[in-house]
Parts: sequence; C-alpha cells; structure tokens
Amino acid sequence: MRIPFDQRTIPGLSCTRMPGSATVVLSPIGSRRLNAGLAMAAALTWVVCAFPAAAKPLPQKHETRHEIDQLEDEWRNALLTSNTKELDSLLADDYMAITAFGTLKTKEDELNGLRTGRVHFSALDFTDRKVRFYGTTAIVTSLANVQATTADGSVNGSYRYTRVYARDPQGNWKIVSFEASRVRELGPHKRNEIH
Repeated sequence: MRIPFDQRTIPGLSCTRMPGSATVVLSPIGSRRLNAGLAMAAALTWVVCAFPAAAKPLPQKHETRHEIDQLEDEWRNALLTSNTKELDSLLADDYMAITAFGTLKTKEDELNGLRTGRVHFSALDFTDRKVRFYGTTAIVTSLANVQATTADGSVNGSYRYTRVYARDPQGNWKIVSFEASRVRELGPHKRNEIH
C-alpha cells in the first residue's frame, strides 16, 4: 500500500510499504536527484514509515515524554563520562549525525571518538527542550551550551540541535539521527538587516 505524504514538502519522492511486510521503499520519481535537504527529509520519512505503530502499544504521552527526557539525560551523561557502553545502547545501528562542522558521523565514528579520547566533553548543558511525537518517532530540539574538543576542532558555545528517536521492533527508543547548528550572536545592525 502507498504511504501518503505531502509531495509539496518532499517533491519527487515516493514512499511505498511492501505488501505483507514492514519493508518500505523510498525512491525518487523520474530523474530528479535528491539534494542534501531532500535526503534528510527522506531519512525522516523512512523513520516514520519503517517503524509501524503496532510494534508495541504506545504508553500515555506524558509517560513517553518522561522516557525521552530520561534518554536525553543518559545521552548527556554518556558523553560527559565517555561511557561508550551506554552510548552504544542508545544509538541505532544505522545512526547518522551531522555535526556543526557539516561532518557526517556514524555510530561507530561516535563510539571511536569517545573510546580514543579524540572527542572529550567538559560541559554540556541543555535549555529550551521541546519533544514532539509522530507515531513511533520522537523529535527533540534544544539549545545546548557546549565545551568540547573533537577531531574537527574545538566546540565551545551555544548550539541548536535536533535529535530523532524511533522505536525499534522490540519497542525500545533508539537515536537514529542528530544534527547540530552553531548559534551565532548578531550585533544590532545585523539584526535590523535580517528583519
């Protein structure tokens, strides 16, 4: 059966569930190529389509929100203590991150960075957390104040991030995607130019 979605949001993309299975096929329509933004939208569409709601009955929304908040705290603590075992249990096997430097990181990249000490967090504090649910997918946005060193360079300051959780077939929440963007302070004359 065809999974409906708004093609104005994701033009040129088809999402089809294979009959009798949970397999979802995403394919470009015609000869259009997916740019980076469409590829991210395709990945999020896959997450929403691939994990059927029937895998496990959903708890009440406030319980689920509490569960996501706990996972966010576990993720933070795993980074601050370089706990690769905890981080391994939180990340999906096909996890993909886009760093504030624009670098792509897999689950193995993230674990190796902590394991070898190339990535070290000395401070990681969150404010303005928002959690939204779409079936078996949770999207978390927040403002993070970070002090860290990474293979890409020093990471200090404020960053907006988006983290995507999806329930796996066993009903466990896993982090499937992460993206961070540096918050830049604009002077008064720059603010006026934007508005």
